[in-house]
Amino acid sequence: MPSRRVAYAVRVTSSEGDQGEGAGAQRTPAGGGATRPEERLEQAVRAAEKALIEFEIAVETFRVEVENFSRLHEQKLGPMYARLEELDARILEIKAARSEDPEDRRLADEARARLMPMPGVEELMNGWMDGDGLFPEATAMLTDQPVRPPQRVRPSEEARKLYRELARKAHPDLAQEDKERARREEFITRVNAAYARGSADELRELAEEWAAGPELKHTPSPAEELYARLEWLSQRKELLTLVARNLEEGAIGSMLRLAPDDPDGLLEDIAAQLRAQVAEREAALAALSD
Repeated sequence: MPSRRVAYAVRVTSSEGDQGEGAGAQRTPAGGGATRPEERLEQAVRAAEKALIEFEIAVETFRVEVENFSRLHEQKLGPMYARLEELDARILEIKAARSEDPEDRRLADEARARLMPMPGVEELMNGWMDGDGLFPEATAMLTDQPVRPPQRVRPSEEARKLYRELARKAHPDLAQEDKERARREEFITRVNAAYARGSADELRELAEEWAAGPELKHTPSPAEELYARLEWLSQRKELLTLVARNLEEGAIGSMLRLAPDDPDGLLEDIAAQLRAQVAEREAALAALSD
């Protein structure tokens, strides 16, 4: 007996299918034969699969955008945040030395502790900083000197189009047997990696590889498997909804929502604000040092 949630999914997806392709499955064949009992359920599964695949493509596309923007954000702004923290620590240390107040000393020690070298800091700072301090590129950026810009890995429109087409054709959810699902999962992993690198050339090669692959055989499923399939699709959609919500509500996702059409401009605005804060702290430090 299917769950109430699945039964609801059957009604909804079947209603959607009636308006699109496959709607003819609801009619009695011209020869007068009765419609198979599983036919309406199969139509519901196909509609749910298509909807889930489109949703998963949208979530993965946004995930790559968030990941790439996060990398650019760290490369461009990371050195400025580090410089601000260093200036704050030095200001607090001077104040503590002058006041000899235990609370001032505690605040200064905490600020300095946050700047202590950590294992793997170079990896965390994406090549801008190691245990000995800022790299020359980071120093150049802070002093408005020429510096090699961060690597841009945002996928082009062509790469996005190729990715969507491949995801729709080769998605593992379209497999009818375990062997075929494993083949699709391995292939989609490579597609996702190429898309994350923003490589349209790799995606074109993968499209040619898929087109030359083995012809798929469709094996009809019994009603029990169709009900289980709808249940799985429902659970998968709930998981993807949670992933999408976490991406959107995270710091980087929230920033992207502020300027979806010009994220680079947003980075420039934040960089200008940070440069102003660095100048303020440097002036304050200079005044204390006099």
